[in-house]
Amino acid sequence: MSEIQYKDLKSHINSAAKEGFSHLYLICGEEMLCKTALDELLDAMLPVASSREMNYEPVDGTNENIFDAIERVNTFAFSAGRKVVAFIDSKIFYSKDNQAALLTRAKDACIQNDIKKAARYFTGIMSLLNLSFDDVSKENIKESLKIDESLSDYNWIDDIIAYCIENNVKLSGGEDSAAFLLTAIEKGFPKGNHLIILAEQADKRLNLYKALNKKGIIIDCQVSKGDYKSERVAQENVISERMNDILLKNGKTIDKDAYLAMYEMTGFDLRTFLNNLEKLIAYAGKRKNITAGDVETVLERTKTDPIYEFTNAVSDRNLENSLMLLDSLLYSEIHPLQVLSSIINQIRKLIYQKGFAESPHGKAWDPGFSYPRFSSVTMPAISEYEKNLLNGIEGWDRYFADEEKAENKKKKPVKKKSTVYSDLFIAKKAKSPYPLYQLFKKAEKFRKEELLFCYEKLKKADLELKSSGKDPKLILVNVIFQICLQK
Repeated sequence: MSEIQYKDLKSHINSAAKEGFSHLYLICGEEMLCKTALDELLDAMLPVASSREMNYEPVDGTNENIFDAIERVNTFAFSAGRKVVAFIDSKIFYSKDNQAALLTRAKDACIQNDIKKAARYFTGIMSLLNLSFDDVSKENIKESLKIDESLSDYNWIDDIIAYCIENNVKLSGGEDSAAFLLTAIEKGFPKGNHLIILAEQADKRLNLYKALNKKGIIIDCQVSKGDYKSERVAQENVISERMNDILLKNGKTIDKDAYLAMYEMTGFDLRTFLNNLEKLIAYAGKRKNITAGDVETVLERTKTDPIYEFTNAVSDRNLENSLMLLDSLLYSEIHPLQVLSSIINQIRKLIYQKGFAESPHGKAWDPGFSYPRFSSVTMPAISEYEKNLLNGIEGWDRYFADEEKAENKKKKPVKKKSTVYSDLFIAKKAKSPYPLYQLFKKAEKFRKEELLFCYEKLKKADLELKSSGKDPKLILVNVIFQICLQK
């Protein structure tokens, strides 16, 4: 029938309230926008609370549940009026071409400690490829999932598999489910009954998608996650619209500075932003206005640091991503010296890892370690290594202080603090072992000699940025090429 953008949903609802709602909807894209669109549709289709209780049936979107969902939508409601069945968080529109994107999303969710969401993405991949949990064992996981080099640190998958097994997460056959839904769509549904499908990702090339586009309404809730100006404006518009709706319902307002502080903390992470807004509304209590002070008091920083993404790409030796993120940083007016400093700091940390690996404590680390083993075995060894290293540095400080005292014949000892080298110590600073685990995996992409070579090139680039008058971007591009490609 048609495809509409989320911003046009209210207009569609107004028309449908007069002319009739479609029997079939697909809502796809940004998770929180999809659920908001579902709520808006339900409010219009089942406006009375009692009718929603009796005539609305949500079904979990695992592929095998589509049989149950179709059976329900073909069964008349117990009470008069419309009946709505929602097939939520569906994977039925995934295709094998989505594999890389799903794997990346699974990894990101795992890093953010949302293991349930990570499992949903990962089992979606397994269903697409007809894999069992035996097929993704440690011995053959890379071949089974065709993992590319950018995801070579794939031990995080162990945590997802363990969660799936412990919680009896089932796999399903995607092709049979899709064929069944396609047949049901072609046949149609009883008058007054409606099916709404929610999917975070939908491949438009699938016959199932084309059939749904022909027979129903597709509500596109996609929001570009890029960092170009037009994309950032679109992201901010979505955030602002949803924020204003929630503030209006709760009788609240928000200072501009408070909004900007919130957005700086979360970036375009709609779920986190709206959750934070709910916290601020509760914190404000009877007070109408939310201030920047409230934000500072209540919230924690959650935005993924773009510098962090950039240094990760460089230390992964991923040239394409490094150059893309470099463009984004410079476009955001981050100073070239700040960009260079971030690379220098990352290379210093990788050199530090080599020092640990070559020490007697390095026996507690192996590149094949899973994250749980790294936490239990390697982290205590890192702490002990840093303790011994700091004791050694302080011993040298005392020695040189005594030498200086003897030479100058001073009565009072010279006191010095060992801060020059200990700024690289990472065990005590780490809030979680996971970033250190990632750092150790990245260090395996370099030999020690390569890291020392990179460090020399970075020092030269630093001098050029400060004194040569050359184009800063060309200097940074050159050093990134040397780090990513030098062998």
